[in-house]
Amino acid sequence: MRTVGVEEELLLVGTDSGRAVARATQVLRRAEVLAGSRSSGISAAASSTPGSSIDGELQREQVETDTAPHHDMTALGEELLEWRVRADSAARREGTRAVALATSPLPAEPSAADDERYQRIVERYGQIGREQLICGCHVHVSVDSDDEAIGALDRARVWLPTLLALSANSPFWQGGDSGYASYRPEVMIRWPVAGPPDVFGSAAAYRRRIEEMMATGVILDEGMVYLDARPSRSYPTLELRVADVCQDARDTVLLAALSRALVETAAGQWASGDPAPDVPTQMLRLATWQASRYGTGGELLDPFTHRPRPAGEVLDLLVAHVRPALEEYGDTELVLDGLARLQRVGTGADRQRRVLERTGSLHDVVQAAVRMTLGQEGEG
Repeated sequence: MRTVGVEEELLLVGTDSGRAVARATQVLRRAEVLAGSRSSGISAAASSTPGSSIDGELQREQVETDTAPHHDMTALGEELLEWRVRADSAARREGTRAVALATSPLPAEPSAADDERYQRIVERYGQIGREQLICGCHVHVSVDSDDEAIGALDRARVWLPTLLALSANSPFWQGGDSGYASYRPEVMIRWPVAGPPDVFGSAAAYRRRIEEMMATGVILDEGMVYLDARPSRSYPTLELRVADVCQDARDTVLLAALSRALVETAAGQWASGDPAPDVPTQMLRLATWQASRYGTGGELLDPFTHRPRPAGEVLDLLVAHVRPALEEYGDTELVLDGLARLQRVGTGADRQRRVLERTGSLHDVVQAAVRMTLGQEGEG
């Protein structure tokens, strides 16, 4: 049975101001102090499980949590929420909150972390690095080999825009409405290697491509292969990186369950010798833009005909595609309930816009997102 682990990047915002604040160093130090304390509200199991962690990111206005690998989606959801609580508990003691927002609704001035690699990135890539304050969700699904990882990637790549759509949680940028449900990919795509992956055919071909890219000198290291999905450099997993961080942890679990079922299905197709869909990467870029623009609130591109279809129909296509894997893992009801909830209350982007429409305040948007991050906000 394949395991799933999740990395979530969280934004640090001022408790009163709601603006992104450069407190990652202090928050991480505080988290270490609280790690063994009962007052942290985190179980000893969660704080000591191998693979679980809280760490820094490119900018000092964000932190990243990392769950252990799980077989059971309920256990994954519990640990996800525990790490959100732990990050926020440390943040509150430093005058901040940790919030699952993929971009800052209020204007932000990012500041790179005091890390040699991150400093080199900002120096090398200039404005792209300086403006990079976005928070994603990376789902790691276990694989048996490098070749299986590439085989699954080649066959799952056409569904990555659909996963982006259901995670959309970044409608605002620098104090204004971007016009996108998920603006984060539009920021991410500016990097030299980012966006939808090509079909590689084999692990050896993938390695050759990485080596060719490294030989150009354009990217600093392999970590800068910011594809929407890639074999992990650190774990025996296929890492699906396309999604925004989700406001509601239940949406993250929905994303994780669909991701595992997608990898399971794609790996089975590879093992059976089924060819990868002959879909050009440029068509995937169009589908990704469509998902970024509209989320689940409009039309998505059909993964195979490339024609617009209502988002609900494309989500139904995905469920039908992976349903045998969902049933095998016992996740069918979880996914169907999660998609019904998504249809009823919308994505994180929909929630953010509703709060702004109701209150007229981006500060209120941030505060509502803080509560939702911790599971304290209702569905309406």
